[in-house]
Amino acid sequence: MSSKSIDRRAPIQGAVVIHPDREGRSRSRDPEARLEEAVGLSEALDLEVRDGIIAPLRRLTPATLFGKGKVEEIGRLVVAVSADVAVVDDALTPVQQRNLERAWDCKVIDRTGLILEIFARRARTREGRLQVELARLSYERSRLVRTWTHLERQRGGFGVMGGPGETQIETDRRLIAERIAKLKRELVEVRRTRTLQRSARRRVPFPSVALVGYTNAGKSTLFNRLTEAEVVAEDMLFATLDPTLRTLKLPDGRPAILSDTVGFISDLPHELVEAFRATLEEVREADVILHVRDIASEESAAQAQDVREVLARLEIDTDERRILEVWNKLDLLDEEARRTAGGDARRAHPPAILVSAVTGEGCEALLRAVSGLVDEAPPVEVVAPAGEGAAIAWLYRNGRVIERDTADDGAVRLQVSLTAQALGQFEQLFPATQVRAR
Repeated sequence: MSSKSIDRRAPIQGAVVIHPDREGRSRSRDPEARLEEAVGLSEALDLEVRDGIIAPLRRLTPATLFGKGKVEEIGRLVVAVSADVAVVDDALTPVQQRNLERAWDCKVIDRTGLILEIFARRARTREGRLQVELARLSYERSRLVRTWTHLERQRGGFGVMGGPGETQIETDRRLIAERIAKLKRELVEVRRTRTLQRSARRRVPFPSVALVGYTNAGKSTLFNRLTEAEVVAEDMLFATLDPTLRTLKLPDGRPAILSDTVGFISDLPHELVEAFRATLEEVREADVILHVRDIASEESAAQAQDVREVLARLEIDTDERRILEVWNKLDLLDEEARRTAGGDARRAHPPAILVSAVTGEGCEALLRAVSGLVDEAPPVEVVAPAGEGAAIAWLYRNGRVIERDTADDGAVRLQVSLTAQALGQFEQLFPATQVRAR
């Protein structure tokens, strides 16, 4: 097979991006928008996109995906712009990928491989790296031999052994299978540790809030705004990969735990959904899920549907009580668009919250809405005798105090909203107090 290898040290990696527009595919997503997204993914991988085209597909060709004429046309484009890489914004079979590399004499990457490579570069924590490697090996196993790594290698053998032939393929299968088994064992330990961490957090009864949303919807910027953190927030697809947890102060002063997770995307590779299931359990366990949408994007509705589909694949309950839509990037709308968005937000069920993570507009209303969602338990009356200041302080830290009165004897009577778990813990810690249902 003839194929150009790509020197990772080269300052510029030229790319051509091709979006196959399949006839009969749902047109809820505009082909131009899909091409723009594929270009953004390529740029997130530090590729210089020299051209991008939409290739209509009336029927699929098993050997190359595209018809013979379109393959030749794209081949001429690759030569004309001196592209090192051709990015096909669709899933390719191993045969199709190999045949296109032969036809175009350059490296060919499909959508799944592109996303996997971005994740491999962005993972920082040990858990993130393990999950990404597991996803990549699951993807490569279907191709029998290592397809490509970090854009610099030609298709070749796995590990130190090289050369084509049945023996090499069997070696690749065995090595990949052994590595996958080892990664799964390590991830079992990671999951156990994460479960213990969640159990420890439950003993401190703070409500948990998780941010989800399409990649580049502004989740990390909103996370920074709400928690005064410094999580990386760039105008780039998948700028944030590893989950981050910080303390969030609700309007009544009570703390909550806010987690920022990896952004979703349409056609998210199933290998990644499975590999990141452990990380995304933070979403499943959350008391409230904030679905952040880029309301300034023309694709906002389609992106929201993609997020819901990924949540469904993760078997996350999306009942209305737990999900609150946050329509972000209000600062990018003109006055007329703001009025329209405001009306649409009020008519949504449940009503959406309009915010600008950049300016902070709407964030106070968002925090009040979150506080209302986590305060579901009916308030109880707590009578703390004089000298039980620690009990009163505990209630202010872990509950929402609605009303407070002090009797002549120094006893303090409070109306307070607590979760069932927090109430049980309070009664164990402070038996001298009296707790009555209202």
